[in-house]
This record gives sequence, structure tokens and C-alpha cells, in this order.
Amino acid sequence: MFDHKEYIASLPRRPGVYRMYGAGQELLYVGKARSLRDRVGTYFGPRNVDPKVQALVGQISAIEVTVTNSETEALLLEYNLIKAHKPRFNIVLRDDKSFPYIHLYIEHDYPRLEFYRGSRAAAGRYFGPFPNAGAVRDTLNQLQKLFRIRNCRDSFFANRSRPCLQHQIGRCSAPCVGLITREAYAQDIAAAVKVLDGRSDEVNAELQARMEEAGARLDFERAAEIRDQLAALKRIQAEQVVMAEGARDADVFAIAGEAGEYAVSVMLVRGGRNLGTSSYFPRLVLAEPHEALTSFVMQYYANADAPGEVLLGDRVEEAAALAEALRERLGRAVEVRCPARGIGARWVELTRENAAQALRMRFARRAGMDEMLADLAHELDLPEPPQRLECFDISHTGGEGTVASCVVFGPEGPLKKEYRRFNIRGVTPGDDYAALRQALERRYRRVAEGEVPAPDVLLIDGGLGQISEVHEVLGALGFAELALVGVAKGPERRPGQERLFVYGAQSPITPVPHGPASRLIQRIRDEAHRFAISGHRRKRARRYNESVLEVMRAGVADLTQVSGIGAALARTLYDHLHPGS
Repeated sequence: MFDHKEYIASLPRRPGVYRMYGAGQELLYVGKARSLRDRVGTYFGPRNVDPKVQALVGQISAIEVTVTNSETEALLLEYNLIKAHKPRFNIVLRDDKSFPYIHLYIEHDYPRLEFYRGSRAAAGRYFGPFPNAGAVRDTLNQLQKLFRIRNCRDSFFANRSRPCLQHQIGRCSAPCVGLITREAYAQDIAAAVKVLDGRSDEVNAELQARMEEAGARLDFERAAEIRDQLAALKRIQAEQVVMAEGARDADVFAIAGEAGEYAVSVMLVRGGRNLGTSSYFPRLVLAEPHEALTSFVMQYYANADAPGEVLLGDRVEEAAALAEALRERLGRAVEVRCPARGIGARWVELTRENAAQALRMRFARRAGMDEMLADLAHELDLPEPPQRLECFDISHTGGEGTVASCVVFGPEGPLKKEYRRFNIRGVTPGDDYAALRQALERRYRRVAEGEVPAPDVLLIDGGLGQISEVHEVLGALGFAELALVGVAKGPERRPGQERLFVYGAQSPITPVPHGPASRLIQRIRDEAHRFAISGHRRKRARRYNESVLEVMRAGVADLTQVSGIGAALARTLYDHLHPGS
């Protein structure tokens, strides 16, 4: 038994990091402290009645500390230990998906703007980060309407002989077929870049001057085009809430909730414009709100560059240490503060409201899921509501391009980062049973090796035949006792009439139509179906593009080798695909 009294008495009142270990030397929790003795002692004090803290304390078998020279050094060490070891009682901000950017691809006579996520190693300019993919796509959509910049890939651009649909609907100036000069296109790109840099007023003045210049040349058609551009830009500016005087860049953080149930909202401000918010829900947090917020901010900037200002919704003792830690990590100064007045205070209040709203919505969703999981446990006669469900589905077209999907649901709804697709190979086209076997073998071999948690319930889109096939695979991998359910459509194939074939049960179960369990089953099955179809369509599109490129590269002699294509038709096809050759 860990003797905390003697240990705490031996600790210094100096800054540092403490590490709490459980059975088998499992690292349970990492924390930082201004005073190691005072902070560690709070976990064992009589006033600490929080059940999550008591759950941690009950598992502690040892504590180790590292004394540091400053709070900043402690903050950096805590961040590095959490990132390296991911203790289960700490905040862990998942970083397997980087933030989205807009990328200006410049290695072309007619550059394009594109959605980009990943390392920024490629040539060109990057604008962002944006809080989510939707914000990037909305911005690109507006820029296309304003400046008619192409969004096609270079291979598509190089093989056009006539304008595409984007030109016809006013979203592209058709540089691929010479309907705009290189100089005029470069002006549009430069204007779009200024809008992304938050310099829209400069663009207004430039468009006004270019419109007047075109009118003076009696080029009234071009003047009318620029006039429409200017009007569209002013409409967009009027719709945007520009809340800052000048082109300020800031990230705003606010936290809501209490230990174990926090929501952190992050608002990005670039060029004085609010680009939107994203919400995060750190799990198993034993820290106080200001400690949780500080730790979150450090982990957040493992993936993102910090702007000049970082605004916090709460006063934190570690603000100076956080600013110094960010300076050391980023190599430049970052101002960290909690604004009390002005536009910064309004940003903070808006972000705080978003955090509170995100937490309310999360609780509402969880309450609905709790009801559905409890009802499903009742329908399936399970001892307790399932905490993890998986569902598989198969999609193909005439047996080609077969894709299997696996979706995962928990008490908070779909766990999209845990979804997986399986490209099926080496089976007879159209053999769904064989495709399902292959997907299950690949998935549950990883489960057996401990790489993926096992579900409480496995759902298969199908009936008795499918679950019998699946059970054979599961049994061979050691999961014969897993609750296995086939979801079959009802006699009229309408939602709410599903029949559940539970492996080992004598007869199918029909849940109460449109009841909580029925709604959950429909939702999971439809999500598996959607995820499978989207994967299949993406695979089919890639195959189609490859086929088109092969045809484009083929000569007349190559085309005549195809059954049904003679010399005359081959020449006609070649001339159509290569005009002017």
C-alpha cells in the first residue's frame, strides 16, 4: 500500500512534474505543480471527494517527481510526457488528423486554390489553419464565385478542348481553352490571395480602378464583369461579421464544465475575421478548469502554428509560463492573456458561449444514446447496455470494386475516427459471403492481437446466412461468445420493420417499431451502408479516371485492338480526343 503521508512530507515546495503509477508500473497520470508538496497533497486531502480523483488515488502504487527550475520547464516536461505516454487519466488531444488549409499551387501558368490537409512540404502558399473542413470549402466556394479560379487537377486541365461545366455556371474563367489571358488570371489570383490575407479593402479599390480603366478603353463587357465581381465581394463583406479594427490574428480558447466533463471551444480569428469554432471534449480530466485549459492549449499547438495572440476565457496562473513555453517551442513570442475589455473580451465571451452550448448538446445526445442502448439491451436480453457496437456492410456494382465497411458506435454516438474500410480482393465477384469473411478476418485478427477493442455487440447487414458465416470466422479467432446480430429488412422493407437474428436464438426479434432500439439499429445500419457506398464510389471513380487516361494516351492502332472498334471509328475517336493534332 502506498504511504502517501511520509512521501508527501518528503517533497520540496518547488516547481516540477509528478507521475502517478498503478499496478505493473502503468503510468496513470502526469501533472505539473508550482509547489510539488502542496499540489500532490491535494489528492489525498479530506476535502477531495471527487469520485474521479478517488478512482485515481485508489489505484496509485507509486509516485515519482522531477524537480524543475521554473514553471515553464515543468509545463514543457508535462506536455512531452503526456504526448509520449498518453496516460489514461490525462487529457489526450488526438492528433491523428491535422488542421485543414487552403493551398495555392503555384507551379503552373494558371495556379489553382485547393483544400489541403497534411504536412506543408509542397511548394506554394498555405492559408489557415481553418477550424474545420466546412470552413475551407465555404471559403473556396466564395472565392470561385468571386474570381472564377479553376479548381481542376492539372491532368484534367491539360486535356480540355472545350470549357467544362464550371465555366458554364460562372465558377471558372476557362483558362484551359484560352478564354482568359495569363495576365488577367494572375490578377484574379492576386486578388483572391489578398482576400485570404484579410486585405479585402485593397481588392475593392483595385477592382474599382480596373473597372474604370476598362470603361475608359471602351471595353464595356470587361467593365461589366469587374462591376459584378465588385458587387459580389461587397455582398460577402456585408454578410461577414468583421469584429476587429485592423488585421488581427488570434486564437481564442474557452472551457466549460467540470472535471471529467469538459468542453473546450476554439475560435480562429484571421485578419480580424471570425473563421468559426471547433469544440473538443477532453476525457478523464482530473485537473481544475484552468489547469485543463493550459494543458489543452499546449497539446493543441503540437499540430498548429500559434498566431501572435492567444486569448483565454479564464485567468490562469500559468499564463506567463504558457507564453514562455510556446515561445521556446515556436521560436517566437506569443502573447497569452485573458482580455477584460474590448473586442478580445467579446471574442472570449462568444467562444465561452460556444463551449457551453457544445457541452449541452453533448449531454442531450448522450441522454438519447443512453435510452437507445438501454432499450437495445432489453430487446437482446443483454446483462447491461452495450458500450461499443460495430456494424459491417458490403458494397459493389455488379460484383466489381467490392468494399466492406465497419462503423463503430459508443455511448456518445458514432466514433468516426474508428471507422474502417476494407478493399476486398481475391473473391468471386458478387460473393458477399466471401467478402464479409475476408473483412471480418482482417478486422478481428487485429482485435485478437489487442490493437482494437472488441465490441459488445456485432451487427451484420443480413439474416441467418450472414451471421452463420460470420460466426465461423469469429469462432476461429476466439470470439465465439461475442453477441452477434443480423439486421434484416422487414416484409415491406420499410424502416422500423427490421428483424434481428441473434446467433443462437430460436427465432428473430422484432423491436418495437420506431422505438429507441429500432431507431438505433436503423441509424447504425444506415451509417454502415453510407460508409460502404461512399468508399465504393471513390474506388470506382479512381478506376474510371485511370481508364480515361489510358484512352487519352492510346493511339489509333491501340484503339483498333479493342473489340468492336474498327479503323474508321478509331480515327474518329482519336481526332475527337486530340483536336488539332
